[in-house]
This record gives sequence, C-alpha cells and structure tokens, in this order.
Amino acid sequence: MSPAPRPRTAVIGLGAMGLPMARRLAAQLPVSVYDIAPERRALIATAGGTDAVSPAEAARDADVVLLAVRDQAQVDGALFGELGAAETLRPDTAVVLTSTVGPDAARATAERLAERGILTVDAPVSGGPVRAGDGDLLIVVGAEDKALDLARPVLDLLASTLTIVGPRPGDGQALKAINQLLAGVHIAAAAEAIALARGLGLDPATVVESLRHGAAGSFMFGDRGPRMVETYESDTAPEVKSRLDIFVKDMGIVTGIAKDAHVPVPLASAAQQLYLLGEAAGLAARDDSSVVTVLSPKPAEPAKAVNSPARNGADR
Repeated sequence: MSPAPRPRTAVIGLGAMGLPMARRLAAQLPVSVYDIAPERRALIATAGGTDAVSPAEAARDADVVLLAVRDQAQVDGALFGELGAAETLRPDTAVVLTSTVGPDAARATAERLAERGILTVDAPVSGGPVRAGDGDLLIVVGAEDKALDLARPVLDLLASTLTIVGPRPGDGQALKAINQLLAGVHIAAAAEAIALARGLGLDPATVVESLRHGAAGSFMFGDRGPRMVETYESDTAPEVKSRLDIFVKDMGIVTGIAKDAHVPVPLASAAQQLYLLGEAAGLAARDDSSVVTVLSPKPAEPAKAVNSPARNGADR
C-alpha cells in the first residue's frame, strides 16, 4: 500500500479558526502560513509550520491553499489582491474556501480561479476553535471530484464529519447557510432565556446548568450560555471565540438567499435584527455571547463623587 499523500499546504488567515486548523495540519503536513499579524504567524513556528510575508509567498509551492478569512472582501484580497495567492499558484492546484461567504460569492471566486486553471473546493466549516484543533469539525463540501481528491488529505485531518453536498462550488455554502440559520437563532434564543431569567430574579448560572442537560438544551445554549453568565459575573468581557459581527454577516447571507428563494425565515430575520442591535451598541468585535446584554443590560457602575474646588467670583 502506497503512503497517504502529503500535499504541501498553505493556510491564509490565522484567526480564531485558522490558527488551530493550521496547527493541526502542521503536525502532519508541510505547511506555510500567512496572516496580516506577524505575531499570529510566529505562533505556527512552534508547531512546525513556516511563516510567509504574503499570500503569494505562502502559496508558491503549495498543492492546496486553505483560506480561513472573515468575508468575501478578504477572500478577494488574499487571492487576487497585491501579492495574492493566485499569482503563484500553479494550474490544477486547489483552493479550499472555509469561510462563510454565500453561494454566489463562492461561485464567482471559483470562476475567477478557473480562468487560471486553479480548482476550488467550497468547504465552509463549523464547530469552533477547540474542535478545529482536535480535527472534530463539521465540513460541508461542494466540489468536483478532481478538486476534492486533491484536498481530501487536508479535509480529513480537520473533519470528523465531512459531508459532500454536491459537485459545484456554492453547494457547500448553501448548506452552511442553513447551519448558520440554526446557530444564529439558537444563540438569540439562549440570550432571550438568560435575559428572562435575570428579569425574574433567577440565578442565570443555575438556569444554564439545569436546562443545558434537558430537552430545551442545544449546543449553542450549552456553549454560549456559560459565556453569557460570565458577561455579568466578570468585570472583563469573555474571551472572543466568535465575533458578534460574524453573525451580522452570516445572518445577512441567510436572509438574502432566503429572499432569493422566496422562502420566509421569520426567526432568522428576528435574530438578524438582534445582532444588528448588538453591532450598533458597539459589540461588533466582542464575543457573540455578549448579544445578551442588548436584551438585559449590565447594571451601570455607580458614578464616583468628584471633589472640586469651590467656585470663585470669576467663575460666575
């Protein structure tokens, strides 16, 4: 039996998901990485990876390029911007798009890459940073067989559940949008439950610990609920594991494609409004669990008394 292929892999984007994915891949494959933050790139050196100063350099000798950036604007910059990866990628190499950008954006990206002979694997991921580092992600894929075969060793290292949705880029994005509909609604429902618990004078920590084990529990309630409780109990904001503005983007994708399909999504639309309210309240860069404070604000800190000198006649 021949040894499993070890594709040379570039990871572009070392955020909450990209960094643990890169670390896991670097333990098994030759990996080069790029991120705009040099300190993020330096973290991969201890895991056996090599950092690069641009997407083009990271992709120069790669068989597979994995994109783990935030949105379509960053996808375009990483691939087609100045010193973008598409400048150095060879024909018949594969770009794995793990970001949630929506079906139309994924297809447009695939068409631009195809003009250069580069293959696209539409493979948005779900599961969070811890599961990314453990290779326990849900990955949903839209790709033709040739592209999928090339990227399969990378995907198998990252996914415990790998679902091939269809043969076209955009197919994976469609299923990921449904995933985000459920995730976004579940987080919003968790926030409402904890806000109501506080309004009724119940201890939110007790509510979360009790209900997460029953029929009302969900992954998002069990995962975000404790962080919502932490928001109220701590003077500092919880660690950012998933930014709130990610769900502003993702619920926009959900409601947009639902409108195009003429399918009403009233719960997703209500959740989208909650995330928009959170963004307007300055929570965009906070963990998405902080959306609970839109419904049940933290008590304001008492104003500190200020001793000021007595006014003299010139002040009047």
